[in-house]
Amino acid sequence: MSTTDEDPSGDARGISTRSVEMAVAAALFALGALVAFKSWQLGAGWRDDGPGAGYFPFYIALLICVSCAVVAARAFAGPGDTLFVTFGQLRLVMTVLLPSLGYVVAVQLLGLYIGSVLFIAGFMIRVGGYHWVKGLVVALAVMVLAFLMFEVWFKVPLYKGVVNLLGFLGY
Repeated sequence: MSTTDEDPSGDARGISTRSVEMAVAAALFALGALVAFKSWQLGAGWRDDGPGAGYFPFYIALLICVSCAVVAARAFAGPGDTLFVTFGQLRLVMTVLLPSLGYVVAVQLLGLYIGSVLFIAGFMIRVGGYHWVKGLVVALAVMVLAFLMFEVWFKVPLYKGVVNLLGFLGY
């Protein structure tokens, strides 16, 4: 493999537009079907005093399911398969997406400050190529400034997470 993620014949390899459209249509269809089912259980019919609680959500979900079926049918029957994303491009997206998902989990467990220090330092070290000391110093400086600005000056408490290392139990 060359650095441009192409095979020796010169064709770029990756994920096709058809497969992405089919996957998104299937996921949204499943979500629409779930909403329609729950809305039907809630009461999607017309009552003596007007529409039931699930009336409008049921028909919106039904519209979503029909739309997804049309998208899937058009993707399946459509002309040739075009490339949606190459594996190299997808790797770049995942370089940002996976740490961002990890950041969401870290914020829930460790709080905004500690999670952000880990996120900023990790990005500077891994993606930016900075030395770990510089990454950690910058991340800590940013979080100290954020702490002073929000907690001390504006008196706005930010989420400390399950592990409250700073000892601000009153917030």
